[in-house]
Amino acid sequence: MPRPDRLERLPPQFFTGILAAVAAARATPGPPVIDLGRGNPDLPPPAHALAAVAEALGQTATPAVHGYPPFDGQRALREAIARRYAADHGVTLDPDRQVAVVPGTKTAITLLALALAQRGDAVLLPDPGYPDYPSGVALAGARTVALPLEQRAGWQPDWDAVAAADLAAATVAVLNYPSNPCAVLATDATLRTAVERAHAHGLTLVHDLAYGFLAFDGRRARSVLELDGAADVAVELWSASKVHGMAGWRIGFVVGNAEVVARVQLLLDHMHAGVFTALQHGLAAALDGDQATVADRAAVYAARRDRLVAAGLPGIEPPQGTFYAWWRLPEGWSARRLLDRTRVAVAPGEGFGARGAGWARLSLALPDAELDEALQRLGHALG
Repeated sequence: MPRPDRLERLPPQFFTGILAAVAAARATPGPPVIDLGRGNPDLPPPAHALAAVAEALGQTATPAVHGYPPFDGQRALREAIARRYAADHGVTLDPDRQVAVVPGTKTAITLLALALAQRGDAVLLPDPGYPDYPSGVALAGARTVALPLEQRAGWQPDWDAVAAADLAAATVAVLNYPSNPCAVLATDATLRTAVERAHAHGLTLVHDLAYGFLAFDGRRARSVLELDGAADVAVELWSASKVHGMAGWRIGFVVGNAEVVARVQLLLDHMHAGVFTALQHGLAAALDGDQATVADRAAVYAARRDRLVAAGLPGIEPPQGTFYAWWRLPEGWSARRLLDRTRVAVAPGEGFGARGAGWARLSLALPDAELDEALQRLGHALG
């Protein structure tokens, strides 16, 4: 049976490979394998969000909760999203035209590629960057062009490194700050330049703000929509997975440019039947409720960041945000060798793009005792 071309275009699934390597290591004799490679939040959702879900689950007198949800999401949730943006970013969003509720922002990444790129178009993706960005580009039949992030520039994008022909063929540019995997925040100049370039070259700018409130040392991760003129050219992805510990809930949203949001919603109408209503109730409660839980979560990750830095592994760059660290591996070491020698799994940097070669991503999303044990093993192995 011949496979459709779109399946042949898909790159290898990076995270599936990491999980397989960890599973294989766990099947061999030795100390327990500690997985620093996967970013699966270990902190639970806020109690008031769980209470809202539980209350909704009990509503069985009508099909309001357990029947098909509205394809465009509960209006109460879209209004809560708009209120959160106004409070946190000073950005005004129309909940009917500028907000799309999506079944996880990973799904939205693919939907945006399908909504914005045609066969042969260029899509500018950060390198290093989230490994699943190229998948949507491949399904759209478009081509990936690296938007380089350089260490010497603090992992901010180098637009001048993109060939003029690629820039002319580009329809979409993607940014992700706080950065996965580089664990830095965007400078004001980075966001301003991105909006200016989008206007100048007719690009749609997609900003992935999945780790938006996980910023350390008094820093604040800005929404790109805070910038003048951004709503004309940009949309932003936001996820409850990291900030509220709801990774398994598969719920997030796309906000910003109304035309792009409408295209995403059109695809949602054809491909999905909405997000389970009880989960929407829970997210609305998290967005409207006490935001101290967000600060508490960030403080836990910041404390783990401090433990990581204090461990003194050579080549660690102190993270500015996210729950990752970006590690320049010592000479002669690789993710495979670390797993074999220490039974500690890390995410190999080459999976995040060509410029990730020689690096590794470490996750802080695991209990303190496991993190400390992993750091002890790594430190012992590296001398």
